[in-house]
Amino acid sequence: MKIICIDFDGVLHSYKSGWKGAEHIPDPPVNGAIVWLRSMILYPDFQVCIYSSRSRQDGGIKAMRHWLLAYGMSSPEIEQIEFPTQKPAAFITIDDRAICFTGKFPDVLEVRDFKSWYEVECDIET
Repeated sequence: MKIICIDFDGVLHSYKSGWKGAEHIPDPPVNGAIVWLRSMILYPDFQVCIYSSRSRQDGGIKAMRHWLLAYGMSSPEIEQIEFPTQKPAAFITIDDRAICFTGKFPDVLEVRDFKSWYEVECDIET
């Protein structure tokens, strides 16, 4: 099985309100997130893991599970997802706050000026 490690905030949870604590997840999903997550857990060669900074905090995993349930995932679907408290050795990690390493290190300004997809989207709208 290939481990697919998915970040929660900014990937599944739209994170429009920013951080409100591990147990408070106020925003809806990113468009298409739930349908996509279902397709990932149904793919036979994948073990889906949701790994977040919430995972290591009291109530964080429970809050993510409740959020998924509130947005239409069934309990059996959620039970197929692992919620590790340590970053897993994944085949691939899907995260909104990462630079894909291509063998060339990013320069200091690229790192300094990094923006997540939703920050870039906000810049386009203004």
